[in-house]
Amino acid sequence: MILSCQNIEKAFLEQPVLKNCSFHLEDHEKAAIVGINGAGKTTLLRILVGELEPDGGVVALSRGKTFGYLPQDAAVNTDRTIYEELLSVKQHLVDMERLIRETELSMKQAQGEALELLMRKYADLNHAFEQENGYAFQSELTGVLKGLGFAAEDFSRQVSTLSGGQKTRVALGKLLLKAPDLIILDEPTNHLDMSSIAWLETWLMNYRGAVLIVSHDRYFLDRVAEKIIEIDNTRVTVFSGNYTAYASKKEQLRRAAWNAYVNQQAEIRHQEEVIAKLRSFNREKSIRRAESREKMLSKLDVIDRPAEVDADMRITLTPRIVSGSDVLTVEHLSKAFGGNRLFDDLSFSVRRGEHVAVIGDNGTGKTTILKIINGLETADGGRIATGSRVQIGYYDQEHHVLHPDKTLFEEISDAYPGLGNTEIRNTLAAFLFTGEDVFKRIRDLSGGERGRVSLAKLMLSESNFLILDEPTNHLDIASKEILEDALNGYVGTVLYVSHDRYFINRTAHRILELSGRTLTQYLGNYDYYLEKKNVSADPAGQTGLYGRTDAHGWESAPFRDGTSPRPAERVSAAKLSWQEKKEQEAARRRKENALKKCEDRIALLEARDREIDGQMSEPDTACDVAALQSLSREKADIAARLEALMEEWETLSE
Repeated sequence: MILSCQNIEKAFLEQPVLKNCSFHLEDHEKAAIVGINGAGKTTLLRILVGELEPDGGVVALSRGKTFGYLPQDAAVNTDRTIYEELLSVKQHLVDMERLIRETELSMKQAQGEALELLMRKYADLNHAFEQENGYAFQSELTGVLKGLGFAAEDFSRQVSTLSGGQKTRVALGKLLLKAPDLIILDEPTNHLDMSSIAWLETWLMNYRGAVLIVSHDRYFLDRVAEKIIEIDNTRVTVFSGNYTAYASKKEQLRRAAWNAYVNQQAEIRHQEEVIAKLRSFNREKSIRRAESREKMLSKLDVIDRPAEVDADMRITLTPRIVSGSDVLTVEHLSKAFGGNRLFDDLSFSVRRGEHVAVIGDNGTGKTTILKIINGLETADGGRIATGSRVQIGYYDQEHHVLHPDKTLFEEISDAYPGLGNTEIRNTLAAFLFTGEDVFKRIRDLSGGERGRVSLAKLMLSESNFLILDEPTNHLDIASKEILEDALNGYVGTVLYVSHDRYFINRTAHRILELSGRTLTQYLGNYDYYLEKKNVSADPAGQTGLYGRTDAHGWESAPFRDGTSPRPAERVSAAKLSWQEKKEQEAARRRKENALKKCEDRIALLEARDREIDGQMSEPDTACDVAALQSLSREKADIAARLEALMEEWETLSE
């Protein structure tokens, strides 16, 4: 075990963030922390690395073990070049290499005992240098830089000239080169393109140390993580397996918790009905039974209503009108910025109902294509045409369509003046803005909050052609899944740019890869794209994230051992299921009929019992001893039969 956390507690302004959180990490284990935005993931990391003191609990790192931490806003030395900054990690090897060269020179001039001492020193230095892979550290450094998306000509750039995302990549490179026993990463894929993420995945999978990651990139977690640590409602739960295994298990647990709650509520209602019925019999024995059941009910450990999944943010995308079959036609499109030519002679079309994803490395021009289609950029050449009755809804990753000085309420009301106050508030509430939140200024919102406002406007637009630029940026996993479900249920057309491979896998019908200034088309989702990219390495095809892709890129879920069920097996299973349901329904009807008959017999006997009481109180009967004895015997018989019937009713009612 390399890391142990026991009963970690943390609160801010008396608001609990973490309660009694415990988990551990084994040597060489790869684990991920997941949870919605604000769940406390980064807080937990900061506690683990000692930046934040917990209110309670213990964090223990194994003796002699080292760790490295990459926060989301990692700092780097801006006075160096990119290469020099990464080289600083290996400075001890640079110094050792210099010392080896100096020792070589000294050996040329030394003799006798001095030479022997220098030779021993030289051997020791060489051994230490070799042990630390000193002869390969420069190629290792170059490999890390290129893997993280830096070209050779970037190596000499000053760190001070880099963007925030590029500086984070430099900090990540430094951490990877340090190779501590435990690597802790907070959203490492945020500033990486697809090829860099794929490189990082492979690097981490082959890393000999332990890794702990916070990430919303589900495809990344599927490939790297062996354990998922979930923070939900201040509590930590540990799941073995990757993200897909966690999501499946989480759904099973959610359903089980909901079923347990529903079943218990049904049982409570049933017991209350039985108690009321037993009391209505108004007999000593039935009243005792009612009291016994009431006592048992009072001791019941009542299950709290589980929080409903997806009950918070609600997205419904519905086109107001249906577009023509040809939604978008792009012909011979080209664009350059100064001497940087992005693409030449791009041609593609989008038809009604398609979900098309544009992918490619950072800087290839994906967002520029979307901006040109929306009239926000001018093409150097080419033609763009939209079809008949096409209404575009645009989601901008930088949210330039939002006005920073407006409140949320004003942003919606100005864009859709036909909406009333209640409709605007209900819309914002569907995207988690309630109460006084609606009067916040756009400029004061976080990236995730601005994304939710943009999604709200997109939903209200009722467009039939959605153009989305990185729609999952700043969204937590739960919000991403809600958006995915909304897009999968959307009958309009979608064209989007995304580096979220899990999102692409779930929502794309077709992929356009922008590389080398041109587009390549793949008729399927992301797993199909990978299969076709690697077809020469694996001609038989690959098993994707959800199952095996067919020739058209559609996925078939694995069946038991990974094979699909034969038609006869599916038919047999369907018949068996139908027969079981039929038998269960028949048994249920028999029980209901038996219960109804029992209640009818009880009602008849009780009516006869009341009738006997009336007869016995009549003057003529009161003077007739034989009649009284006969009625008394009948009344006793009714009491016995009622007792038996009430027991039968109680049994049947269960």
